[in-house]
Parts: sequence; C-alpha cells; structure tokens
Amino acid sequence: MGEPKLRFKADDGSDFPDWEDKTLGELFHISAGGDIDKSNCAAKQSKDYPYPVYANALVNNGTYGYANYYKIDGDTFTVTGRGYVGHAVARHCMYVPIVRLLVCQPNMDDDVDFFAEQINYTRVFIESTGVPQLTAPQLSKIKVKRPTLPEQRKIADCLSAVDAVIAAQQAEVDAWEQRKKGVMQKLFSQEVRFKADDGSDFPDWNETRLNKLCEYGTNRGTGGNYVGTENMLKDFGGVAVENRESEGTGSLYGPGDTLMSNIRPYLKKVWTADCEGACSTDILVFHPTNVVPDFLHYVIASDSFVAYVMSAAKGSKMPRGDKAHIMQMPVFVPDKDEQLKIADCLSSMDEVIQKSKDELAKWQELKKGLLQQMFV
Repeated sequence: MGEPKLRFKADDGSDFPDWEDKTLGELFHISAGGDIDKSNCAAKQSKDYPYPVYANALVNNGTYGYANYYKIDGDTFTVTGRGYVGHAVARHCMYVPIVRLLVCQPNMDDDVDFFAEQINYTRVFIESTGVPQLTAPQLSKIKVKRPTLPEQRKIADCLSAVDAVIAAQQAEVDAWEQRKKGVMQKLFSQEVRFKADDGSDFPDWNETRLNKLCEYGTNRGTGGNYVGTENMLKDFGGVAVENRESEGTGSLYGPGDTLMSNIRPYLKKVWTADCEGACSTDILVFHPTNVVPDFLHYVIASDSFVAYVMSAAKGSKMPRGDKAHIMQMPVFVPDKDEQLKIADCLSSMDEVIQKSKDELAKWQELKKGLLQQMFV
C-alpha cells in the first residue's frame, strides 16, 4: 500500500505526521469466536437476551441471534474468517462472536471504524484448496497504514457521513421496490382497477393460460447479442449483453420479448429485450402474441409466476422450471386498454426506482473514489 493521495489537515491547519507501516498483529489482539452456548441464546432480542451474537455472515451484519451473556466489550472490529473471507465490521457494543469470526481488539488508542474500512478496501484474500478460511495468525500478518488517532477519526467520520447517505439512499430504493410490489399485488388481484378514458368500467378480466398470450422459444430474428444466466444483473434490473455470436444453442429473441433466468438462484431476473440476439438454454424467452409486451413483462416478474415456476422445478442442486408446465400457467388478463394502463403505471414506478438506484450508484462510486485516494 503506497502513500495516500488524500490527506486531512489538523484542526490548526498543520499537516498530520506521515502514516506508519504496521501489521494488524502489532495493533490489535486478534482472536476467533469459538463455540456458542446455545442454552443461553435465543433467536430474538429481549431484556433477558440483550447481547447480539455475530457469526461469519454478511446479511444483517452477521447477526446470528442473541445471548444473556457477552464475551466482548468495547470498540472492536470483526473480520469474517470463513465463507466471504475478510469482510470487516466495526462493533461498538457488548456481543458474542462465534465460530471462525475473528475479533480485533485495539492494543492502544486506534479507531476501529478506520481500520475496518482499510481492511475492507485491502480485500484480504487467502489461497486455499478447500473452503477458504482466514485464521488469526494469518490476519495478524496483514500490513496496514496507521495515521495518528486524530487523522484516523477525521477519515472515519468522513466515510461514516458518506455511509449514512448511502444507507438512506438504499432505504429509499428498498421503500420504492416495496411500494411497487404492493401495487402489483393490488393490481393483479384486481383489488384496484383502472377506469377507461371516458370514466367507464373496463370489462371483467378473462382467465386464460400463458400459452394463449405468448410463444416460447421459437427461432425468430437474427443477431449476436448473447445473453446467458451469468449476464443477468444482480439487481434484477436487466442484462449485460455480450456482443458475440450464439454458439448454436438456446433460442433467439427480439425486441419486446421477455427473458427470464430459469435457474433457481437467479429467478426473478427479468428483462424485456430492446434488441435482437440469442440466449442460452437456461434463459426462458416469451414472445408476446396476444398481450401487451410490457404487461407480459410484469406477469413474468410477479411473485406468483416465480412460485408457479418453482412448483414444478426439476433438479436437486440447481432446479430449473419445466417449460411445458410454465406455458400452462393460469393467468387472469384484462383487455388491452387496461393492460396498457397497468403497464404504464408500473413502468413509471420503475423509472423512479431506477433514478433512485442511479443516485445510490453515484454515492457508492464517490466512496470508492475516496477509498482509492486514502488507501493507495
């Protein structure tokens, strides 16, 4: 790690001293969590079980449960020792670490938030032929840069302020996605109905089957924009198209077709194509024939559709939906004018969600840039 390009000034305007080269073992006492006392733990927090139990996980900050005792008290940071190895979280509470979760307790006055950020930027990696594992002796050898405590705190406060904005923006994204989910449930259950432009009621919805609305997997069009399961984006917002020729397997797709990953871990990754191309056999292609394309997209993106697909999925490790079963799915459909209104409503919500995601990405990129300048 080189010299930082972005430095803070002392309160009197003077320069802080140069950063020291240290190892984590010189600055912190490092230990592993160990076994959990299950007889003194509970799944939910209460006055009888107030202390968090943290494990090697990223979800919910690694919270495993709650205990009526604690092992660690004071400002520390933990580092995951198994699974997603090397993820650091600053802890400012009494808690119980378990299994291979590593705990770093300062030997002197150091800011744990600063070092947790530095460890995450360093991206600790341990080569392993089996399950990746980071031990206390290995972590103790990791080299870090140590500014004085006042500069550590200035850096940590700056990054914490950016983190607060990122968290608030993520909460906004999550809130809009929940709103959209609620709107979809009300619309597709017909609890909420639109009116025609003249104020009259639309006709009742008709029950049909998916194969009456669209075709599946026929060879249409040409193009080299290839989509495989690995191209489906993590946020379910679309695909990363590779501009390469098809390898002769799978189906072709064209503008207006809805594509969906057909492997269980990636279900709900749905995209309405805006170009021509080809895709792998693990991508389902729905070509609208008797339905508004955007309305079909939201049918495929609904929770009820995913549940239906999984009800007949085949395979133990990586279940895949049965195509014949999928095309027989019962669907209630309004007339095309109401389909358009529903699609326009949900598309408008998607635009708001995307703007919120774009703003989130800007703040995440800002933090990334700050870290690059601070921890060269």
